[in-house]
Amino acid sequence: MLSGPAILRISVLLILAGILAALVQFLLPSPVPAPAPVPVAEAPAEAVPAEPAAPPPASEPASQPPAPPPVPAPARPAQMPSDALAFPSDPVPVQQGQAEIDRAEDSAGPRAIAILDLNTASAADLNKLRGGGAIGRAIVAKRPYTSVEQLLSKRVLSRAVYDKIKDQVTVR
Repeated sequence: MLSGPAILRISVLLILAGILAALVQFLLPSPVPAPAPVPVAEAPAEAVPAEPAAPPPASEPASQPPAPPPVPAPARPAQMPSDALAFPSDPVPVQQGQAEIDRAEDSAGPRAIAILDLNTASAADLNKLRGGGAIGRAIVAKRPYTSVEQLLSKRVLSRAVYDKIKDQVTVR
């Protein structure tokens, strides 16, 4: 049974935990849905004169220097694309090298399975058997074995696990 001061301490801790959770919710940004993609319009190129401005006519006095040709205003930089446009949703075409790898994997036979000896393999290696789980310690504890079937007769493994790993182990 809890005493009054213990109940008070637990209540205070629960209240503090609630306040802390509220602060975390408030301070951490909530996931905001991505805005709809906005098409990016190209900025129209400003007209640039094809030829430089003609020199002033000869009738003007020579004391005045010729005016420099007008410099076109720099074009506005294009709007940066949003994340939705920067990473297209269309799949990237498979490269030729990847296609060759896929064809080789399709035509290859089954992958080689390393066969472990029940009497000499480490517990870590036995735990890596496909479909076995953490069985290494149990197998090591009941050594030595004269056949793989002793995993069942010594009640080391269940029938289901034995059926999954029996082709991956041997006894030498």
